[in-house]
Amino acid sequence: MERTVSDLYELLEVPRDASPEEIKRAYRRQARRHHPDAGGDEEAFKQITHAFQVLSDPQRRARYDRFGDDGTPSTRGNGDPFGFGGAGFGSVGDVIDAFFGAGFGGGARPGATRRDAPGRDVLVGVELTLEEVVAGTRRDVEVEVATACETCGGSGSLTGGSSRCRECGGAGQVQRVVRTAFGQLASAAPCGACGGSGRRIEDPCTGCGGEGRRTQRRTVTVEVPPGVEDGNRLRVAGAGEAGRHGAQAGDLFVEVHVQEHELFERDGRTLYAEISIPATQAALGGTLAVPTIDGDEVEVPVPSGTQPGDVLTVRRAGVPMPGGGRRGDLQLVVRVEVPTDLDTAQRELLERLAELRDEPLSSSGQGLFTRLRDAFQR
Repeated sequence: MERTVSDLYELLEVPRDASPEEIKRAYRRQARRHHPDAGGDEEAFKQITHAFQVLSDPQRRARYDRFGDDGTPSTRGNGDPFGFGGAGFGSVGDVIDAFFGAGFGGGARPGATRRDAPGRDVLVGVELTLEEVVAGTRRDVEVEVATACETCGGSGSLTGGSSRCRECGGAGQVQRVVRTAFGQLASAAPCGACGGSGRRIEDPCTGCGGEGRRTQRRTVTVEVPPGVEDGNRLRVAGAGEAGRHGAQAGDLFVEVHVQEHELFERDGRTLYAEISIPATQAALGGTLAVPTIDGDEVEVPVPSGTQPGDVLTVRRAGVPMPGGGRRGDLQLVVRVEVPTDLDTAQRELLERLAELRDEPLSSSGQGLFTRLRDAFQR
């Protein structure tokens, strides 16, 4: 199939202001599609490779943007048309390996064997209350993952036997050599007979079909230490997906989500809450019983003359350091309640107080602005 698109940006399907990383990703995607080893068109692969050569070189890209493409391949330094000669890549095959992995473009080495891959990691979420965060807790989480087959003990064989694969000779890969625009490339793919393990299972287990694992739902107990934060991930080693044929299991990661609290807000190790006190208590002072995140009540002294927005501190009533340890503080932001619906006696008392404090209940606008001006000039 011949591609007639002449614009290099269109060849890679990227905008003209694409970043170098976007160009690299686009080339990787297009090369997978058109590489001859993957059944693609060799001429198309040559064209997109040339487009990548030009657009990945800042000088050639600038020249192309101004004058167009001269169609000349670039060989920078060591004859590598990808321009990675100074980056530790020794050949075109190394570059293709770097983009696509050793099994795509000839990175397999004769006699190399591939062990069964370990199981994948698993991520689940868990919701915690702020109280659980402060005290620490233990949670049971359910996961549905591939676990070691109980019938064969994870080996995949009822008798526990295996032998070297005849198809790949134990290498785990089948190689073939193809001709491309760069010459001959050795292509390697996982052996279909053994799944890339290099071993053939003898007497395959009927419970797992020789896989050595089965998908099932199970419960994992997770220890949540005090002081975790929203978004933290807790790792339970080996509690993820089981590997094939007894290979190492992956890990379980539990992501913490902390619920909002109706009274307290958290900032690091400090807890904040608003408290309302009557105007008389704010003026005269006293003590106030306030609840803590632990479920207790503490007596907090209220100084006389407390103003709205003042902060009262309860030491060591906040959140502990991650994993436990010294706790932060509880900060109480004061709101002063102004009395409403006064009866006659209460109003008379307040009027008498205003008189004693020489605080007129009404004044001219001029007097008000004079006081404001004097206050700002102090």
